[in-house]
Amino acid sequence: MNRNKSKNSEKSLSKLITYCKKYIPVIIIALTSAVIGTILTIIGPDKLSEMTDIITAGIMTSIDLDKIASIGLTLVAIYVISAILTFAQGYIMATITQKVSKNLRSDISKKINKLPMSYYNNNTTGDLLSRVTNDVDTIGQALNQSVGTLISAICLFFGSLIMMLKTNVIMTVTAVLATILGFVLMMIIMKSSQKYFMRQQEYLGKINGHIEEVYSGHTIVKAYNAEEQMDNKFRALNSTLKNSTFKAQFLSGLMMPIMTFIGNLGYVAVCVVGAALAMNGNISFGVIVAFIMYVRYFTQPLAQMAQGVQNLQSAAAASHRVFEFLEAKEMEDESHKTKSLENAKGKVEFKNVKFGYEGSDRIIINDFSAIAKPGQKVAIVGPTGAGKSTLVNLLMRFNEINSGEILIDDIPTSDLTRENIHDLFCMVLQDTWLFEGTIRENLVYNKEGVSDEVIKEACKAVGLDHFIETLHDGYNTILNDKVNLSAGQKQQLTIARAMIKDAPMLILDEATASLDTESEFMIQQALERLTKGRTTFAIAHRLSTLKHADRLVVIDGHRVAEVGSHEELIAKRGIYYRLVKAQLAMQGDENLPLGGKCEAVI
Repeated sequence: MNRNKSKNSEKSLSKLITYCKKYIPVIIIALTSAVIGTILTIIGPDKLSEMTDIITAGIMTSIDLDKIASIGLTLVAIYVISAILTFAQGYIMATITQKVSKNLRSDISKKINKLPMSYYNNNTTGDLLSRVTNDVDTIGQALNQSVGTLISAICLFFGSLIMMLKTNVIMTVTAVLATILGFVLMMIIMKSSQKYFMRQQEYLGKINGHIEEVYSGHTIVKAYNAEEQMDNKFRALNSTLKNSTFKAQFLSGLMMPIMTFIGNLGYVAVCVVGAALAMNGNISFGVIVAFIMYVRYFTQPLAQMAQGVQNLQSAAAASHRVFEFLEAKEMEDESHKTKSLENAKGKVEFKNVKFGYEGSDRIIINDFSAIAKPGQKVAIVGPTGAGKSTLVNLLMRFNEINSGEILIDDIPTSDLTRENIHDLFCMVLQDTWLFEGTIRENLVYNKEGVSDEVIKEACKAVGLDHFIETLHDGYNTILNDKVNLSAGQKQQLTIARAMIKDAPMLILDEATASLDTESEFMIQQALERLTKGRTTFAIAHRLSTLKHADRLVVIDGHRVAEVGSHEELIAKRGIYYRLVKAQLAMQGDENLPLGGKCEAVI
């Protein structure tokens, strides 16, 4: 298990390095600056030792101030150049890591539009948001804080070791033995903490998903008094996150105290051994001074290396989640497709369509066949779970069929690009979607060259113009939490948006479900205008919608069970008859109306 996690971490870091390959030359410059700066820092104690010996030797006679000044100026130059190089390394790495973070967020944003709908059905919005924010930020911070630090620490560690061996072998052995214990402890801690960093990132995604879910459905949560239930779930997730984060941070936090203890132990050992050697005349006082500094340079990098490795572990855990998303299976590339349908007449045909979700043996749509003539209003009816919305998703190519064909104007949808198909439809869904922007921007949405007159006419058609004009900024009012729109008004806006798009075909998914009786009457009139001359597919439950359809397609048992007009299907006394009777019974009316449009069945 741990071996697999270790391999995953290595793979994730390898992918991250590959992702950053175009910045590698600049990173090398930054790391070179760090190395040179560290080497200069290591030279400092040797010069300080020389200065100390001159002062010590001149106490009884006279101190060579010129030589001391020369060495002092050299030390100042060394430390200034080292500081400049360290600053340059920090600036370069900060710039690069932010560019990498920006590129990752951009790639994730592009990836979002390339993934099939099945991916979003199987993953929460909060988890996706966590990958865009938390995980990318973790990668950026870890890279910024670890790469340069690790290189500097490694150079400082080995450089100080070489200088200590050059100065005195006995004292070097003393210092090394004192730090071995700390190094072993760090290895144990790093191995133990790795799994907790992985769980930390995982549960950050889960808790974000839960919060997003509760926030978006807070009305339902309150209506069902489910606050305690949601709170308990949050507490469970938060508790797991807390425990994982605590263990990761606690183990990581042990590094510095341990290394401080080992460093102090090294100082004591060096002082005792150095004093003994100095008394025997084997070393000078300056060597002891230099060695104390070298011990600090020798032990300090161990803590820095440990912290750097911990940061890389966090980066590996976050990278795994980010690259898992970036490597997710995309929709088929359609750049090779040349067919295009610009002005569709609106004939739609389903031929033996079969569909089931990937990874599931359950068939949602089985051998579905139907034809819609240009300008025809087709209502798709059936029990819950029969596959009504799935048919619309297949028509829009939000999902891909397993077998069979869907044709628009006798052209298979598989020969057309998804963008082309989407341009042919306008949609009004039961779940309205409005973004934070002006009312005008929400109405025009991705359509250019729309005049104010067209916008006003659409809003008048749905009965919303007067309300908008009463707002402080009219059509320039920004829709946010301060603007309270009813569910009906939101639906009216989406219907007006569909009118403005003016596509040759229309999809309605219970477009009047959120409206009161008065609003529904007005909207029905607007929909009559909207559907005129357009092939319309309506997922419908309300009798008022069904009666105005030219053709009803009843789905049951994942296939077409009945096809006909409202009157014909009522007279047939089949599935549709029972559905309508049940609806009327709920309304307290047992009389089945047979009025409405009637058109010959294809």
